[in-house]
Amino acid sequence: MTTHSKELHQQHETSYDWAAGFKKSLPVAMGYLPAGIAFGVLAQVAGIPVWATIMLSIVLYAGAAQYACLPMLSAGLPIGSIATNIAAINLRHVFYGMPLLQYLPEHKLAKTYCLFALTDETFSVMTSLPNESRQALILPLSLFNQSWWVLASTVGVMIGSTLSDLVPHLDFALVCLFAILAYEQFQSIKRYFPIAIAVISLAVASLFTSNWLLLVAITICMLLILARGFWTQRNMTGANNDQ
Repeated sequence: MTTHSKELHQQHETSYDWAAGFKKSLPVAMGYLPAGIAFGVLAQVAGIPVWATIMLSIVLYAGAAQYACLPMLSAGLPIGSIATNIAAINLRHVFYGMPLLQYLPEHKLAKTYCLFALTDETFSVMTSLPNESRQALILPLSLFNQSWWVLASTVGVMIGSTLSDLVPHLDFALVCLFAILAYEQFQSIKRYFPIAIAVISLAVASLFTSNWLLLVAITICMLLILARGFWTQRNMTGANNDQ
């Protein structure tokens, strides 16, 4: 390796802004702490072992899917059934990486981790950042966000069922977190189209099913987004041809 290559390699290794990543993770932490603690408490109530609860936050790391896992695990459902349900819930994450592909780390391990840790909250923060700062923050932000979630889950499982008796409906904490992040992102980008798509998709899906509401709503969202993309591209092509 030449001296110039070494300098570039060292520059790439030190290009992450860990201090800024920590600061950007604090708003997420304000939501992750109560939601993660609630998950840990509910897991303890459901009879999930401490080690399994912590491993779910490390290996699965998907708030909505982890909440959904609890009744399935406590009921003793087959692994295949649990995996299918989790895949359906996390289907939306497939599309999160697309607008951020160019900002992912070059290192394969770091890139794989960033794709794994690209949750709703991390995606929301990343897409609200200026383009020039995204690559320096995606890895630190992902690591800090998951650290907050694992810490909160550990605290919750240590507290046990005591908090569940004092504060009912703890699972609503995650819904509150999503609502806050959606509002913050709207304030940042001021786009009404995503909100309209979400509302329409949920309304249409609720007319056809209740057991598969989330999966159907996500599918409708995907179709509407694709339709809008084709419509926008067609209009741009037509405008270019007119010129």
